[in-house]
Amino acid sequence: MAEHTTVTVLGLGAMGQALAAAFLKGGHPTTVWNRSPGKDAELVAAGATGAASIATAVAAGEVVVAVLLDHASVHSVLDPVVEHLRGRQLINLTSTAPEDSRELARWAAEHGIDYLDGGIMAVPPMIGQPGSSLLYSGSREVFDRSREMLELLGTAEYFGDDPGLAALYDFALLANMYTMFTGFLHAAAMVASAGQSVEAFAHRAAGWVSAMTQSLPEFGRIIESGDYAAEVQHLAFQKAALDAIVRASADAGVALDVVAPIKSLIDRQVAAGHGALAFERTFEELR
Repeated sequence: MAEHTTVTVLGLGAMGQALAAAFLKGGHPTTVWNRSPGKDAELVAAGATGAASIATAVAAGEVVVAVLLDHASVHSVLDPVVEHLRGRQLINLTSTAPEDSRELARWAAEHGIDYLDGGIMAVPPMIGQPGSSLLYSGSREVFDRSREMLELLGTAEYFGDDPGLAALYDFALLANMYTMFTGFLHAAAMVASAGQSVEAFAHRAAGWVSAMTQSLPEFGRIIESGDYAAEVQHLAFQKAALDAIVRASADAGVALDVVAPIKSLIDRQVAAGHGALAFERTFEELR
């Protein structure tokens, strides 16, 4: 079935265009639609069908893939044509919060629509290339029926029937990424304050961060064990380090938006009597 499945892609931003191109390359008859006209020219030239209306677009695909701006836009686009979606497979790859994904799944069920939610762990140029990964949750039937087609986009991983789980993992990984990059920007500002090359520092930082991430599985093991005993580099030790980092940042004229909240997390734990415990205990403070 996957060899002949017709697919409609709704939303032709950079990601939507990349997904549609991958479906076309895989041999799937592909219809594309975008709220504002003019974004489908290259895809149509490559063999896609440009739909003049959302109703026509939805009617053309056995599988409808939504790659829209946000949760509200999914409803604003699909609510008027919900009856056209009845009996079809809807795969939502719009970035929506987990509770919004669950709401969309309930909405889909009420209207007889098979619903699968997903999170894209790639940038548009990576789609269809090694390293591209997409996370899915919701209807197992939709995932299994469409898996061969979904593998055209990147590695497809199913997280279960809770439609919010893929979005949860997606946003958790993105939170990790954004805090990492913001930490680098803070560090770069510190180095630049002394007239040093940010580009040269970036090469050093990449090696350092890569080495440090090797400890993440051990963090996970400690957190799941609940044993935060520490002989060295406990929270009191970390407090001294963060105090010094905050001082160094302030002396360099760098804003404290990044490091001050980390210092606050550690200060609270030490004040509450957890100073002898490991840094991983911060997990408990966060949740």
